[in-house]
Amino acid sequence: MSQPPQPTNEPPQGGFGKPQEPPAGGFGAPTEPPPGGFGAPTPPPEQPGYGYPQQPPTQPGQPQYGYPQQPGQPGQPQYGYPQQPPTQPMGQPQYGYPQQPGQPYNQPGPGGPGGPGAPGGKKINTQAQIIIAAVVAVVLIVGGGVYFASSGDDDKDNRAKKSDTKGGDKGGENGKSLGGGSEKPPGNNKSKVAFQLPQPKVADITDVSGSWLTDKAYVKTGVNQIVGYEAETGKQLWTIPLPGQLCAASRHATDDNKTAVVFAASKPTAKEKYVQCTEVGAIDLDGGKLLWTESVTGGNSGDDKAAFREVTLSGKTVAVGGTDGGAAFDLATGDNLWKPDVNAEGCYDMGYGGGPALVAARKCGSYDDPTVTIETVKPTDGSPISKFKMPAGVEYVSIVSTKPLVVAADVGDTAGDGSGISDFFSIDEKTGKLRAKIPVDADKYAGRCGSTEVEQCSKLAVGNDRIYVPTEEHEGTGDEYGQTNEIVSFDLATGKATTDRADAGERYAMYPLRMDGSNIIAYKWPPYDKGGQIVSIDGGTFKETVLMENPAEESVREAETSFSLDGAEIRFGGGRMYTSETLISEPSDYSKDRKEYLVVAFTTN
Repeated sequence: MSQPPQPTNEPPQGGFGKPQEPPAGGFGAPTEPPPGGFGAPTPPPEQPGYGYPQQPPTQPGQPQYGYPQQPGQPGQPQYGYPQQPPTQPMGQPQYGYPQQPGQPYNQPGPGGPGGPGAPGGKKINTQAQIIIAAVVAVVLIVGGGVYFASSGDDDKDNRAKKSDTKGGDKGGENGKSLGGGSEKPPGNNKSKVAFQLPQPKVADITDVSGSWLTDKAYVKTGVNQIVGYEAETGKQLWTIPLPGQLCAASRHATDDNKTAVVFAASKPTAKEKYVQCTEVGAIDLDGGKLLWTESVTGGNSGDDKAAFREVTLSGKTVAVGGTDGGAAFDLATGDNLWKPDVNAEGCYDMGYGGGPALVAARKCGSYDDPTVTIETVKPTDGSPISKFKMPAGVEYVSIVSTKPLVVAADVGDTAGDGSGISDFFSIDEKTGKLRAKIPVDADKYAGRCGSTEVEQCSKLAVGNDRIYVPTEEHEGTGDEYGQTNEIVSFDLATGKATTDRADAGERYAMYPLRMDGSNIIAYKWPPYDKGGQIVSIDGGTFKETVLMENPAEESVREAETSFSLDGAEIRFGGGRMYTSETLISEPSDYSKDRKEYLVVAFTTN
């Protein structure tokens, strides 16, 4: 893209502080998965299932993870376990579990339920975030991988038929249905396990982000390959081998099931252990074919191939971005539409948001004094349609939605919890004018965006000219003293909170996945003795309808909750739910005997 003229539209001044430089990888960079895979619980061998009531240990010392603790003993119990009320105030207890007096609450476990990113996990402070982010970012950068975790969805299943509804007095305020969507409750909403795919064996941290649904197949990234599975049985239908490991995958797909990916040009060798992500390709998800592969030079890469860490799709345009700059290709032919440029102001496209429109996040200026501009661009040539200059104190942004245009940012690193969100910015995509700035208290709301990734938000949905946000967990009102939360919304025209409120229910935690017409599709993380649920929330009445309830059987429940909600992709459509890992690693000696899953699938069909 050419250098844009200086934008003129700015948000109201005041309240934005200059942030400190984030460590490598940015604030909130993903932590290295614990032994056995990110988000997997790690009970010791030959103990009862994770979260299951256990016999007290017979030997003194550190109690087992997940075991009910006596006063003064550390450890994190299982989410949703029956509780006794604490006898003295200790802050917020673990999700659904009874804390004993004097026991430290919400001590993060090793990536499992209650650990970082799972319901009930206490947010770590900024200093800890900085340390963790710096260490893990080095590991990920050295390993040549990129953390790409999302509970988002592909365009085909996420297309909101009425998502352009204008603002005004609607939704929960008027109590009238807005027309709904295509997902209807089945005759029997009790699901069964469709299939479970084990994690492939790897010797290092490996990115396996990327998953899509078609009418017949579930498509998932593997190690140096992309595989299509029969939707109900998990039988392998086709395999696309890649010359190197995948680095990024578009969350969007076309109506005829085409999408785009970025991958390394070759596999690591002893001589060249770390291979750059320079190759851009188009995938036919129906036919199981790699349609084309292209690369470009320019921008910060000079005469070398440009490396990319993000890819998206809007219409027939594949757009890729990273610190080397941005580029785009024609989805049908692979023809290069634009490539990274070099200019005196040091401007480059960090990445793009796709879907119904194409939006660039463009950074200019020096390392110590950057400016970020949001530009809605023409997919054919990248020329700007509108521009909005982000306020001072913003170095990275996340595009939550391109139409309506909603951007998330951690202004001045004020969120302090690694969520990447202190404020949402509702922007008119045609004029670039700010519609509303929506501050969101990180202690109250639980949405999450990548710290440096442009299109990497989860637990959020945009539709009906509103943004739907989950609250943080809090104590419920039931006799078991469990934790719960809600989904609420903000009006994108006014920035004000609405009266929309959907309750997760006692001992459940609920998070938006995507829009379905005017309805919100949400996932309910289960307590220790039940299975998870998929629900549809009417965008007008906010009435919840259960579309799927997963088995409460212990082994099934453990498989379902072995994933971290911040480190997994959840896809739902047509009575099928698929949860998959985005980052896997070599199992440790401690976890070699445990089952670890790449994908767990449920169906009501």
